[in-house]
Amino acid sequence: MPDRDDLGSAWKVPPSRYLAGRPAEFAVGAPVSSYVTMPDGCRLAVDVILPDGDASTRRPTVLILTPYIRRFELAPGTSGVEPSPNTYRYRDMFVPRGYALVVVDARGTGASFGTRDSFRSPRERDDYRAIADWIVAQPWSDGAIGATGISYLGAACDFLASTGHKAVKAIAPLFAVWDTWTDNYYPGGMLIKRLALVYDELMLALDHDRRELRSQFSYFANPALLGPMPVDDDTGGVLAKDAVKGHLANFRMPDFITEFKFRDDALPYDPGFTSASFSPYNYLDEIPEDVAVYAISGWMDGAGYANGALSRFLTLPNAERRLLLGPWDHGARVNASPWRSRVEPELPVLGEVLRFFDHHLAGRQTGLEHEDPIHYFTVHAEEWRAAESWPPVAAKRQLYVAPGRSLAPARPNDGASESFQVDFTLGSGTQTRYERIAGIEATAYYADWTERERGLLSFTTPPLETALEVAGHPVMSLWLASSEPDAAVFVYLSEVEADGTSRYVTEGVLRAIHRAEAPCPRNYRTTWPWRTFARKDARPMPIREPQLLRFALLPTAWRFSQGSRLRLSIAGGDADHFAQAPHGRPPLLTIFSGGEHASSLELPTGETS
Repeated sequence: MPDRDDLGSAWKVPPSRYLAGRPAEFAVGAPVSSYVTMPDGCRLAVDVILPDGDASTRRPTVLILTPYIRRFELAPGTSGVEPSPNTYRYRDMFVPRGYALVVVDARGTGASFGTRDSFRSPRERDDYRAIADWIVAQPWSDGAIGATGISYLGAACDFLASTGHKAVKAIAPLFAVWDTWTDNYYPGGMLIKRLALVYDELMLALDHDRRELRSQFSYFANPALLGPMPVDDDTGGVLAKDAVKGHLANFRMPDFITEFKFRDDALPYDPGFTSASFSPYNYLDEIPEDVAVYAISGWMDGAGYANGALSRFLTLPNAERRLLLGPWDHGARVNASPWRSRVEPELPVLGEVLRFFDHHLAGRQTGLEHEDPIHYFTVHAEEWRAAESWPPVAAKRQLYVAPGRSLAPARPNDGASESFQVDFTLGSGTQTRYERIAGIEATAYYADWTERERGLLSFTTPPLETALEVAGHPVMSLWLASSEPDAAVFVYLSEVEADGTSRYVTEGVLRAIHRAEAPCPRNYRTTWPWRTFARKDARPMPIREPQLLRFALLPTAWRFSQGSRLRLSIAGGDADHFAQAPHGRPPLLTIFSGGEHASSLELPTGETS
């Protein structure tokens, strides 16, 4: 089934219908580019693209802030090649419908000067206010600015809003973190080592203009793409080449991100700089409450981007905020549902953003105020749902780990245990939720899960007598003992269909030294177990003594069919993506069930039939 929004009644006006009523009215003008000088003298390369190329009409502006090259120079004689692979979708959606589009090479990237001193540097945040000042001073600006973008570009929207600039009226962070540490690089306190390495290769390819490295990244692999496009006055590209030389001093991700082994670790040379410094939640109080916010993500969106969208929605006090969660991977490149009708999503995500901007920037009558603030897609039901609050369901169903490797509805009276030796060679594969966030092509998500799951310790329910729908965060309460003072625990939830096919649903991970829970802070709201991941709160595991690890799996909305079984699988590592814990010491792990050490899985349930 497709993810079409016209099936069901989740919207009064589905995004596809709204978009159909907003056809293109203007031609996309040729980009006009220049350098804009920041207060510290750094020059940023900026493209301006106007409807019909008309600079005499005042219009609202959509701002895109990217470290991934605003526009490439093309090889001579090239035709039919897109010079803006990272941003053309925004151009083609908004400019023909009456918006000015401004695309900026972030400091230390593309044709911009300067260096990158961190991932999503606070210095970039300072730049964004200057860019907003420059926009509103232009003859084509009507004084209203919105911002959107996927991933890094999405979190940049939060940074822009947090400058407090009065022109910023609406932001739509797409597939973007709220906390860079746990939503992206250290989910559950575990480093995604593969992500750090591959991201570094991507930025070397782009920042250093290493074209031989770009071939492994499908978005930028076309050999007709040369270096960053010089601005219009840069005859011969001399300035662009000088800018790229300066980028040789940019930070390197594997070195940088491992400075923050705990969430509160600071740079040794800058005690005030922690992972919060490059995370949107840190700037909550600077985001004006009258800015409209639309957070969009997907159930297969990386290591925790859906958590980022949810925390953004739950935390911001802004009266106008919205949430959309689909069956998508990072950036909605793929509909990840096993029951999809095609690979590409059919719901027009940017069409929904257009309606949002039409409402808040252009002052059009859109009917948006009559829609529920939350829309989410239920996989296997293959339907969209609407809700007024999160989580969208109130009921819970408890399933208990039980003898015989079963998952039972009743708590076993007698205590039991089962041990397994962690195998550090096991992994979740190369077509998973983790590939796309590193820019690696993935289309067939967990297609080999039936085979991979067989190598894991698993607990399975009897066949369901009626269908079961869940929506929200499954929460694992795991009583665990380890032969080592640390361990990594990966928990997977699957649907086993009547023919034995196992469908990956979601997963959760926790490093055992981070098992201590804490109340979530004011600037980081959750409806699932929260922890500080602070160095002072880390506690080694007492050897072979049961300890409670309570943590959430990544959120999902999924309908388990009548006759299917639920399966809970447990591993001590994921060699395809994560670092080991503890290094070189695969522990013997013991899972406890029943009695005072009853391990269980709590499911947020919706309707059954």
